[in-house]
Amino acid sequence: PRRTWTVSVLAAKLADERRRLDELQAGDLAVKATFELGYGALEPAQARAFRLLGLADGPDLSLAAAAAVLDLPLQDAEDLLESLVDTSLVESAAPGRYRYHDLVRLYARACAERDEQPPSQRESAMSRLLDFYLATAARVYALERPGDRLVDHLEPTAYEGMPFTDRQTALDWLYTEANCVLACAQQASRGRQLRRAVDLLWAAKDLAESGANSKQYESAALSARRAAHAMGDHRAEGRARTTLTNVYLVAGRYEEADEEARQAKLLARAADDPAPVFWANNDRGIIAFIQGRHNEAESYLRQAIEDSRADRNIPGEASALCNLSRTQLSLGRTAKAIALAQEGVGIYDRLGLTVRLANARYALGVALTHAGRHKEALEELDEALTNFGKNRQRLWEGTTLFRMAEVHLAAKRPAHAAQHAEQALAFGCIGGDRIRAGVLTVLGRALEILGQSDRARVCWHEALALYESVDAPEATEVSGLLTPLSAA
Repeated sequence: PRRTWTVSVLAAKLADERRRLDELQAGDLAVKATFELGYGALEPAQARAFRLLGLADGPDLSLAAAAAVLDLPLQDAEDLLESLVDTSLVESAAPGRYRYHDLVRLYARACAERDEQPPSQRESAMSRLLDFYLATAARVYALERPGDRLVDHLEPTAYEGMPFTDRQTALDWLYTEANCVLACAQQASRGRQLRRAVDLLWAAKDLAESGANSKQYESAALSARRAAHAMGDHRAEGRARTTLTNVYLVAGRYEEADEEARQAKLLARAADDPAPVFWANNDRGIIAFIQGRHNEAESYLRQAIEDSRADRNIPGEASALCNLSRTQLSLGRTAKAIALAQEGVGIYDRLGLTVRLANARYALGVALTHAGRHKEALEELDEALTNFGKNRQRLWEGTTLFRMAEVHLAAKRPAHAAQHAEQALAFGCIGGDRIRAGVLTVLGRALEILGQSDRARVCWHEALALYESVDAPEATEVSGLLTPLSAA
């Protein structure tokens, strides 16, 4: 760049993708001219691969994804890619993974715009990539949740995904490819492939719950919702709002989650799309329970059970049963709560659903805690913790550690309670600040019993601020803990 350019001038010149290559100079030699020399020396098949692979927005591409873009067998795609690595136009940072330097990618896109004929070839390449990710994510979902009918409601794909022989390999693929999958969904939501983009997000919903990819997932889901709304596509918008409901639930943004679920249900009914209706009722039941509207929660969840049975979605029924268990506890029906959670555990166990079985064991552990059956509660929660860990559900691990802290506190084991509560804070929890406040409250109680009153009060002050920030009724209880007995 010219030495007289300020950083702001340079940034402005590089902001416009179409001008970046023309504007950027390296000494006396134009960078673009260097790329032109390299590109001009490529064989036709290499040049096509260079152009098309540069169209994808993700940080890199796996060999399997690149083969989908190029519509080639794996071996042929690998030979082409390795030959491009030899020319230094493409980089390979790890075996079987390929990426472009930012400027080279811009140049590849300019070449695709200029040379790829007919222009529909560009859209076809990106459509194959989207198909590859959607079909593969659907296979991961099906392995994770045998019997779940969601995969039957997804948009059809013309290009096959990757086959998996076991759940762990499938799950490893999803988390390894998370950034690429979400970048593809966001990119595709800007065009005619919107419905498949939304369904890719739905099939990859585990990424919204893991914690590591939540922000990128939310960004992609918001893009899809806006695009669907602008196009007047009720089906796509209803499904996009369903994915956002899950994002907001995990983050503890309950008002937003409830509104997304309400709208999702209306849109789904307008589009005659049954799939989101169960999720909307199930999610609204969870939200109503958390907000203390227990009778309303029970109504939503009983409707969700009916919806799942109508769709022959057995895992969906188990999910609603476990959520209904939580509402029964709040209504003082402990025995009923335990029975419902046990029914959910039984369904998931028969189907072999490891992650959902962990959710059911969590619900049963909470119900057993309320019944004072501490040993059994810890057994269920410990099983849940192990399974959440195996399935990379870090936020659920944190939430389970919180419930284990509650059991230890109730069983008069304050040191164990404090240890588990501190671990929960380190992991983070499903439900955001409100659940964090609950963890801090339990930690404070344990520390107070252990004679560490100053530390306890620090915990309670933070908990009170968090509860007050979301206008939670628990603020009154914590405020009471902070009031000295002499002032009472």
